[in-house]
Order: sequence, then C-alpha cells, then structure tokens
Amino acid sequence: MDHPSGIVPTIQNIVSTVNLDCHFDLKHIALSARNAEYNPRRFAAVIMRIKDPKTTALIFSSGKLVITGAKSEERSRVAARKFARIIEKIGYTVKFKEFKIQNMVGSCDLKFPIRLERISINHAAFSSYEPELFPGLIYRMKDPKIVLLLFVSGKIVITGGKKKEEIYKAFANIYPVLTQFRKIVA
Repeated sequence: MDHPSGIVPTIQNIVSTVNLDCHFDLKHIALSARNAEYNPRRFAAVIMRIKDPKTTALIFSSGKLVITGAKSEERSRVAARKFARIIEKIGYTVKFKEFKIQNMVGSCDLKFPIRLERISINHAAFSSYEPELFPGLIYRMKDPKIVLLLFVSGKIVITGGKKKEEIYKAFANIYPVLTQFRKIVA
C-alpha cells in the first residue's frame, strides 16, 4: 500500500497463537530440545527459540503456543509450523489448529517533529499524554481499532492490528493530523 507521503510503516513484530491440541510435559520438552529453557518458578511455559525465522515460542502445558518475533504473517505461520514439528519430533502427536495473528507492531519515521501537546488538546477524546510518565502520546484510534505511540521526534509505533492493512490504514488516517501539528524548527 503506497501512501502519498512515501512513508510505509515497517512491520517489526507479529504475535500469533496456535493450538497443537495435545497436553505437554514441559520438563520433558525442555530436556529434549536444545533451544529451550524452562524455569517453572519464574514462568509456567517453556521458552523456545529458532533462528529462521528468528522467533520465540512460549509453549504451555495445555498445548497452546504463543509465537513472537516474526516480521510477516507468512513468517509467523512458518515459525509456528517449525515449533510444532520440533515438538512432534520429541514424541508428541500434534495437530495444527486455530492459528491466529493476535497483534502486529509497525513503526515509521515522519522525518519531522510533532507538537504532541497540541494534539493532546485538539484530539483529547483519543489522546493520552503525560510526558512525566511516558515520553510519547498514546493515540487510540477507533477505526481501525489501533493504538499509536507518537513521539516528538516524529517516530511512530503502531500496534494492535491483526492485519498489516490495518497498520497501513491507521497510518493513512493519522498522517494528515500529524502534518497539521508539525513542529516548525527554526
């Protein structure tokens, strides 16, 4: 999707889930896979990493996995299948069910500074800006239902989408607002 500004948000991270439809002995998985760590006192899941695509999975005893780190929907699905295959090789009978993208994070740089305090006043219904707590303005867009973190520097983080089109649409919607509140640097 091309934007008139020439700026296209880059997908930085995708969080997806899958149900492998079988119960796991987490200690057994952690001891059988070389790329896994398990500390039940700290967290009730095995943490497993693979290099291609560079992703991390949280493996729960219920058979559910949370996969993070992929940069595209396709890479996220490929990673989920690879984790399923590793678990299958350890000796579990898995089924690949209910794969779902839960969240996408994109980012971009406007290459110009923004007047956040003016946005927070003019768009109060959507904005939360408390610079003493967090340096960015939190903008909660209604359609698409996306959260944008806007920084004075002109850098933007766009999160909450389930499809990259939602990330692009949110940027297209916010861009005219941001140009309106461009900080003029002398």
